[in-house]
Amino acid sequence: MHTASARRVSHWGYAHIIAAALLWATIGPAARFALRAGVQPLEISFWRAAIGGLLFVVHAAAQRRLRIARHDLPAVGGFALLGVTVLYWSYFRAVQLGGAALAAILLYTAPAWVALAAALWLGERLTMRKALAVALTLAGIALVALGSGSSGFGDASHSATRASALAWGLLAGLSYAVYYLFGKRYFARYEASTLFAYALPVGAALLLPAVAFAPKSAADWLVLVFLGVVPTYGAYLFYSAGLARVEATRAATVATLEPVAAAALAYAVWGEALRGLGYVGAALVLAGVLLVATERGVRDVVEPPHEGPAPTP
Repeated sequence: MHTASARRVSHWGYAHIIAAALLWATIGPAARFALRAGVQPLEISFWRAAIGGLLFVVHAAAQRRLRIARHDLPAVGGFALLGVTVLYWSYFRAVQLGGAALAAILLYTAPAWVALAAALWLGERLTMRKALAVALTLAGIALVALGSGSSGFGDASHSATRASALAWGLLAGLSYAVYYLFGKRYFARYEASTLFAYALPVGAALLLPAVAFAPKSAADWLVLVFLGVVPTYGAYLFYSAGLARVEATRAATVATLEPVAAAALAYAVWGEALRGLGYVGAALVLAGVLLVATERGVRDVVEPPHEGPAPTP
């Protein structure tokens, strides 16, 4: 009876993780509606952070978990700058230039950058498994670059746009890596809702001076509210509920459903498609993620709830 009950809990945990991944997968395809209406990536980023941040403030206040030690505030501010301001802007810019599928795939290069940075600057051992993950990710990026878009290599304008999309997507992956490094220390110390209650509003405030607000229809506002509520606050709730029932390593592995679902949604809604090499590259990037996420010894690593895989050991 106890085993059956545990299995039911585990199944519900996986269901919550899958739900979170599917919600995260809607970010790029949904944002394209606002982009098509003339709302720029900076403004989309601002409203996602501001609306999501307001919900986290209410959530943390209701739980009486709004306090953060003064000496931790600079680190939280750095996290807000890189993990919210830069990440959101670069991700939506990548969606604008290269499409939702390309942006989601490049976002998932983050584990490889963390493994490489940890070996170069933190003195962590670069195991054969991690080295293979980095190699697969780099090879995947090259193939995604070759397989993105539909125009030929002779189209200079298209090539420049594609290069910009790749650059913004890789910047998103690099800034996304901050979640892993920050999460190792601070998500073990504070509730995620507490940290996001600070990071998201601060990240929105840092974006504000550069935002040019565009006129918006009711449909545009609906998209912006959706981005703040569903794939930001709502996905966090599902992922947190899943982590209470499933270990972080397995949760991170299941969460790799996100870029696959994002690519499927982008194709279904917008007709986005990579060429054959692009999909091979995407598979290599995800293989790199899975190699890092399933390496032995990562079970004790704290996994912050956000759109993406588990932090590296």
